[in-house]
Amino acid sequence: MTARSAIPSSQPRASTWYAALGRRIATLWVLKMIGTTLGISGFFFVYFWVMHNPPSEPTVMPLTLLDHWVGVSDDAMLLYGSLWFYISLAPALAKDKVELWACARDAAVMAAIGLVVFWVFPTTVPAFAVDWSQYPALQFLKSTDVGGNAFPSLHVAFAVLTAVLLARQLREVRAPRWTLWLNALWAFGIVYSTLATRQHVLLDVLGGTLLAAVVSWVGTARDRRLVLTGA
Repeated sequence: MTARSAIPSSQPRASTWYAALGRRIATLWVLKMIGTTLGISGFFFVYFWVMHNPPSEPTVMPLTLLDHWVGVSDDAMLLYGSLWFYISLAPALAKDKVELWACARDAAVMAAIGLVVFWVFPTTVPAFAVDWSQYPALQFLKSTDVGGNAFPSLHVAFAVLTAVLLARQLREVRAPRWTLWLNALWAFGIVYSTLATRQHVLLDVLGGTLLAAVVSWVGTARDRRLVLTGA
């Protein structure tokens, strides 16, 4: 054995997890692309219809100390909008049809619960004393999304659910720890952006987080039960 071959190298390990992610992305990529596009488009259609056609007067969500503490940020719009790319990563990294179906199922269930709550219990954020003309990016957001469908925040729910799914996928391919931290920070940034853009208040964030946690836990428990029973 030569001295060079005796020196351990980290390159094979790096190639392994990168290659594993590449294989996952290449698997069923057409189905993933079409499914994700149709899923997001369909969600937006129903979401905006519910928001603009509430069956009763929406309840204004109360503010907390944290809502006053988090400042308005035009730059947060970038993080806020990044959700729609972020949520596409979990289905893109699904290793097979079973995992892809599980991602779609949990997202659909979570969206359905949120939309039912929006319809039964319409909510909206307060009319903040903000001159939106000073925040060009947010002014555009406010003109398209008027702050209805506040509780629970599905923006937060989708971010949290995606963070859980991506963390699981990254661990499965033995990705380095920094990728797990990047995933967590991205999700946290999206959650923060819902407050900094004044699209949601803290209670909306907590509701969205709880919704994602419950859906994720139930989905994981169901999948484990199916594996154990061989179904």
